[in-house]
Amino acid sequence: MILGVSLNNLKECIVVNKSQNPSTGLKAGLKARHMTMIALGGSIGTGLFLASGGAISSAGPGGAIVAYAAIGLMVYFLMTSLAELASYMPESGSFGTYASRFVDPALGFALGWNYWYNWAITIAAELSAATLIIKYWFPGSSSFLWSLLFLALILGLNVLSVKGYGESEYWFAIIKVVTVIVFLAIGVLMIFGILGGKSSGFDNFTTGDAPFNGGFLALLGVFMAAGFSFQGTELIGVAAGESDNPAHNVPKAVRQIFWRILIFYILAIFVIGMLIPYTNPDLLKGDIGSVGTSPFTLVFKKAGLVFAASVMNAVILTSVLSAGNSGMYASSRVLYGLAKEGKAPKLFARLNRRGIPIYAVLLTAAVGMLAFLASFFGDGVVYTWLLNASGMCGFITWLGIAICHYRFRKAYLAQGRSLKDLPYRAKWFPFGPVIAFLICAVVIVGQSMSVISDGRVDWLGLVASYLSIPLVLVLWLGYKWTQQTKVIPLTECNLNPGTDK
Repeated sequence: MILGVSLNNLKECIVVNKSQNPSTGLKAGLKARHMTMIALGGSIGTGLFLASGGAISSAGPGGAIVAYAAIGLMVYFLMTSLAELASYMPESGSFGTYASRFVDPALGFALGWNYWYNWAITIAAELSAATLIIKYWFPGSSSFLWSLLFLALILGLNVLSVKGYGESEYWFAIIKVVTVIVFLAIGVLMIFGILGGKSSGFDNFTTGDAPFNGGFLALLGVFMAAGFSFQGTELIGVAAGESDNPAHNVPKAVRQIFWRILIFYILAIFVIGMLIPYTNPDLLKGDIGSVGTSPFTLVFKKAGLVFAASVMNAVILTSVLSAGNSGMYASSRVLYGLAKEGKAPKLFARLNRRGIPIYAVLLTAAVGMLAFLASFFGDGVVYTWLLNASGMCGFITWLGIAICHYRFRKAYLAQGRSLKDLPYRAKWFPFGPVIAFLICAVVIVGQSMSVISDGRVDWLGLVASYLSIPLVLVLWLGYKWTQQTKVIPLTECNLNPGTDK
C-alpha cells in the first residue's frame, strides 16, 4: 500500500477510460460544503499566519488594516464577477476559456498558460516551504525525501478522484478556520485583561507613529503582501467545472468572501496590533523559516500557551500542503481546458476511469519536482526563487477576470438577453470590475517598490518580479500572430454554455 492506494487502484487511476468522451467534461464530484470550504480556505494561509506580522511592522496596524481592507474589497468585486461567469458557464478551463469566448482567443491562450504556470510553480514553492517547516522538528533531515513524500501525498489525493481533492481541502480549511477563531477568541480575552495579564488598552495600537507608519510607500508595499495573501480565492472558478450544482454552489460560496475577509483578516490584524507593538522586531521575522515569530505564535505565547510554536507550525504545514494540493488541482484542470480547446496537446484532455485528467496531473507533478532543487541550492533560496516566479501571475489572472466579466456583461446585453436569466448577477457593475482592474494595475506597476531600497536596486529581485509580464505578452502576441486572431465583436461572443459556437 502506498498512501492507502493499492497497486491495482493506482493502475486504475492511470489507465484512460476510452469509453468516456473527454468532450462530455469532468465528473461533478464537488458538493456545496466542498465549494464553501474551498472559497473559505482559499485566502487563509501563510499570508495571514506569517506575513501579516511584517505588514503591521512596515505600515503600522492602521496601515495594515487599510491595505488589507482595500485589497479585500477588490477581491470581493473579482469574486462576484467570477461568480456571475462561473454560475452561468462553469468551465474547467475557467479564465482562459472565458477570455477566448468574450475577448480574444489569443488572450485566452496566454491567460490559460499563465495560470497553469502560476500554480505548477506554486506546487514546487509549497513543497520547498513544507521542507523548511518540517525541519522545525527534524532539523537534520533530508529535503529531498520530504519533498518526495509531500509530492506523493498531493499526487495521491489528486489521482483518486475529484472528491479526494474536495474532502482534503474541506478538512485543511477546517483546521485553518478553527485556528483563526481560537486566536480571535483568545486575543479578545487578552485585550480586555481576562487572559494573559493586565490589559494594555490602546497603548500598542497608538505607540510611536502608529496606527500608521512609513507613509505611502510602506502602505503600497503592504498592498503587495495583501494581494499575495488573497491569491487562491479564484480557485472556486476552476472548481465550478466539477460542482454538482454550480448555479447554486458558486454564488453561495462567494457570498461568504466579504465576511471572511472582514472577520479573519481585519479583526486578526486588529488583535495583533492591540497586543503587540508594531516596533517589536520579531514581527519582521515572520516567514517560512521562523515560525516561532509568527504573530499568531507571539500572541499565543503571551497568553501563556506553552506549545504555541509547535501548534502553529503544524497549522502552517497544513496550510502549505493545502496550497500545494490546490495548485495540483487547479493547474491540471486549466491544462485540461486548454487541451479541450486545442491550445495544448490533446493528450492532456484525456480522462481516466475516475474522471481525472491524469496526464495533465502527471505533467503538473513533474513541474512540482522543481522543489527537489532545494537539495542542491538550499531550502530558503529555492523557496524565494519559486515564490517570486509565481507571484505576478496571480495579479495577471485577476486582471483577466475583470476584463472577461466586463466583456461578458456587455456581450450579454448586446445580444438582447435579459439579466434576469442569469443564475447570479454581480452587483456594482461596471464599477466592480473597473475598480478591480485599476487596483490590480497599480499593484502590478508598484512591484518595483519592493525591490528598490534607499536608491539601490535589487536587479535579480526586479527581474523575478516582472518576468511573468513579458512571458504573457510573448504567449499572447505569438498566438495572435500565428493564428491571426482578432478581438471578438460583442454580438459574436459565444454565450452558449457547453458549445463551441
